[in-house]
Amino acid sequence: MSKVCELTGKKAVTGHKVSHSNIKTKKKFYPNLLKKTFFVPEENKSVTLKISTSALKNVTKKGIYACLQEAREKGYTTK
Repeated sequence: MSKVCELTGKKAVTGHKVSHSNIKTKKKFYPNLLKKTFFVPEENKSVTLKISTSALKNVTKKGIYACLQEAREKGYTTK
């Protein structure tokens, strides 16, 4: 499985790890992902998603159904 949030589309970005002597080496910064199961009462089913912690905050704020609709419109998930 790839390390991509299924609700927001967040994925790994590249940058530099900088040492004390200012030597730069390439590094990947991964999003903080969680595997969560949500019950969607509008569809009467459970959905397991790999989401970032910021997406979890949005789900708490807006609701899972609204977040799933946005992700489907943007093409991040088909669930």
